[in-house]
Amino acid sequence: MTTPLGSDVPRVDGRLKVTGAARYSADHSEDHWAGRLAYAHVVLSTVARGSVRSMNVDAARGAPGVLAVYTPFEPLRIYSASRGETYAPLQDRDVRFRGQVIGLVVAETIEQAREAAALVSAEYDTVPARTTLAAGMPGEPVEGDAEFPAQAAPVLAPGVASIDDALRASAVTVDITVTQLPQSHVAMEPHSTTAVWQNDHLTVYSGCQGPANYANTLAERVGVSRDNVRVISPFVGGGFGSRVPTWGDGPLAAVAARALGRPVKLTLTREQAFVLTGHRPLIEQRVRLGASRDGVLNAVSHQCWSEMPVAGGWNEAPAGETTTVLYRTPNLAIEERLVPMDTPATWAMRAPNEAPGMFALETAMDELAVALGMDPVELRLRNDATTVPGSDRGWTSRRLAECYRVGAERFGWADRNPVPGSRIDGEWLVGHGTATAIYPANRSDVPVRLTLRDDGTAVVSTSTPDIGTGTYTMASIVASDALGIPLDRVVAELGDSALPAGTAAVGSRAAGTLAPMIQDAARTLIGEITALAVRTQRSPFHGLDPASLTYREGRVEGNGRAVTFAEIIDMADLPHLEVTTEGGAGGPGGGGAPEGPVAHGFGAHFCEVRVNRFTGEPRVSRFTTVVDVGQVISARTARSQLVGGVVFGIGAALLETNPIEEDSGRFAGANLADYLVAVNADIPPIDVSWIDYADTAFSSAGARGLGELATVGSSAAVGNAVFNATGIRIRDLPITLDKLIT
Repeated sequence: MTTPLGSDVPRVDGRLKVTGAARYSADHSEDHWAGRLAYAHVVLSTVARGSVRSMNVDAARGAPGVLAVYTPFEPLRIYSASRGETYAPLQDRDVRFRGQVIGLVVAETIEQAREAAALVSAEYDTVPARTTLAAGMPGEPVEGDAEFPAQAAPVLAPGVASIDDALRASAVTVDITVTQLPQSHVAMEPHSTTAVWQNDHLTVYSGCQGPANYANTLAERVGVSRDNVRVISPFVGGGFGSRVPTWGDGPLAAVAARALGRPVKLTLTREQAFVLTGHRPLIEQRVRLGASRDGVLNAVSHQCWSEMPVAGGWNEAPAGETTTVLYRTPNLAIEERLVPMDTPATWAMRAPNEAPGMFALETAMDELAVALGMDPVELRLRNDATTVPGSDRGWTSRRLAECYRVGAERFGWADRNPVPGSRIDGEWLVGHGTATAIYPANRSDVPVRLTLRDDGTAVVSTSTPDIGTGTYTMASIVASDALGIPLDRVVAELGDSALPAGTAAVGSRAAGTLAPMIQDAARTLIGEITALAVRTQRSPFHGLDPASLTYREGRVEGNGRAVTFAEIIDMADLPHLEVTTEGGAGGPGGGGAPEGPVAHGFGAHFCEVRVNRFTGEPRVSRFTTVVDVGQVISARTARSQLVGGVVFGIGAALLETNPIEEDSGRFAGANLADYLVAVNADIPPIDVSWIDYADTAFSSAGARGLGELATVGSSAAVGNAVFNATGIRIRDLPITLDKLIT
């Protein structure tokens, strides 16, 4: 059998999705719920900070079809949780940000619920809100990371007293400050939760990135045992981090369903999802670089100030995840601070730390190359780190230099004109830019169930969902390869907290985690089917030494006979044979354990932009990305993820922004009309490829995650190309034509 590993096979769930058979969270309206399913709609605050003095709900209660109206004055009980937001909705009258849930209306139809919610009014006592970084300064320092000591204290060469001294002693320095306004996830699938109670057991249908984690938090919020909660999420229409936490809409739907004794569906509008499901925080960064005349880095300082809402959210630490590990330098200082603000909760957004961190660092590196009169690729290669700065720890695999060499050749970098504004094509200025991609390679040991069935098929089961990244296909390919059976005889069961608790679909860890665990389960299962063959009386191998038998392509062979696993299971009068791994299959190296080598994915971006000489309009016209991610399991989904990551970076560079209005605390672009994302016309052909090498020091499967990697650095490559085209350096994202027309 030819293995599907690394090949360009179609997505195994592709037909379900293109025919509309795949059911997403809002699609669940089961027949047995007919006439019982109720619909909920949330009411949001219209002030940024203060308290609710009173609410008028009489008109809403009297509206057609309304079943109940809940407020902080007449709440449903929701408990605090150990993770997620720092408050529970409707449990007090405090308003922490504009758009906080202050009411819930439940009605017979979604239209009735929404109409009635619009009839609810509130009066507030307000206090000034902190809606800018300046209002919350100086902020609190991010705690140091034991894995990367540079985050906790500067790494300084012998005899150097401070990073400032190291910078002053450098022959050439750059000092830049970059800013990035909030960005929003805007997943295609609306955020929807359907909650169903059967006695004291709760089943929730909700698109999420970790059904097991979601169930844990939901159990805390509604006050029941974790064993009594099941979260079903087989298909997810995009996550990007916004579906990691158990936001307030899930518990609200659950407690309302319990109070009313009927299933309740709560689907957030687009405008509500912008506010209630997290955002990439407002961030300001300062990067200072010092180097010798020949381009060798002597000092690197990276400082960050990130929005940290009092409502809770993601602690942004962009320097610690990038600058501590990318370039070789004897002097390195990281300072990161979280600035309290009265804004909606922040959360991880694809490549959460690394994307903004690398925009700052790679912009500074490009400016250093200009100051030195050096090719930007040569500057990066000259400072490529062989060990983590300040330590002797190396990498499980680091082929960044090869990515740059291959990418430069594919792109035609040698033809680049280093003089800004010198290449003109009609009304367009043409420029080329480059930047590095880096992302931690993560894995963890999680249980995976693998089942051989008497019909000749195999089932791989884990609660890890597929958020559109290709996990169904990846898991099926690994199981097919490990068991030696055709891909169409493998079924993947995903996205259900009742299945073995797999990793959440976060941090680009699904492939790196599941692949070695599936392989381990397959090895164990092959041993089990061989043992079953020798102890089953009807088997032709009965009584033989298991060591005399071999397993190959779905068959047990020996003593001149070959019998399929399905036949052996049938001979044993069993419906199936299954094993569940319990972890420990990771392999050598530890994949980034504190005492071992560090594991990262790497890549090199090359971008061509065209900027209109008269209007200032920037357009990306070509993009090439080459990555080092270990063993690629599915070529088609890998290519899709890399292209998608570059598209994400182009959107961040040129379009995406959701500024917070200083006076009101309102997101200025919290809808799909005002929040601009890249569409087909904005995206040129994107050439992506990878260095074909299995990283067996990371895991026995050799595969590292790649979903978020291409997002990192791609916006910097666009910005650097814009400078090469125009001679105008834009340090504040997004790069819009008003910043270039001058």
